[in-house]
Amino acid sequence: MSTPNLNADDDQIIAATERWLEKAVIGLNLCPFAKAVHIKKQVRYVVANATTVEALLETLMNELQCLSDTPAELVDTTLLIHPFVLNDFVDYNEFLDVADAAVEDMHLDGEIQVASFHPQYQFADTDINDIGNYTNRAPYPILHLLREDSIERAVEAFPEASEIFEKNIETIEKLGHDGWDALDVGPAR
Repeated sequence: MSTPNLNADDDQIIAATERWLEKAVIGLNLCPFAKAVHIKKQVRYVVANATTVEALLETLMNELQCLSDTPAELVDTTLLIHPFVLNDFVDYNEFLDVADAAVEDMHLDGEIQVASFHPQYQFADTDINDIGNYTNRAPYPILHLLREDSIERAVEAFPEASEIFEKNIETIEKLGHDGWDALDVGPAR
């Protein structure tokens, strides 16, 4: 498995993340809601240069507030990329509880939720190399800040939203490891 390019500057990190979004998330239709906000340039890419969990939490809270304060027409969603902290998936996964607590502490529950992507993403009870894990694998650890209103509108427009996870697994299984590697969007085996 490749490791993040920790010598990359913010522009390179954002470019790699945007390539992953375009080729994997949108290109494979892993999230049918992503294309519209990407085309409208309503995705905010933020590189956190945090090297500690405490610094990342501070950046996360700032970005949660920023998203809450910004009209959805300008920024509908934020990808908080943090290549220098929580590179171990177990540590990252544990931090997700901290992220959810921050949302609640800031009284943003019901307004914003946090989704997760990581180069080593692993669903419970799966092998680390299970191709299904790649539905949530990204070139860097990412906390995806989503507006609940946007999710609700997207689900109304996409009645089969409950089937997305299963369809994503099918898509990735058909693609296989070689197909994923050929996309050149992030972590390879």
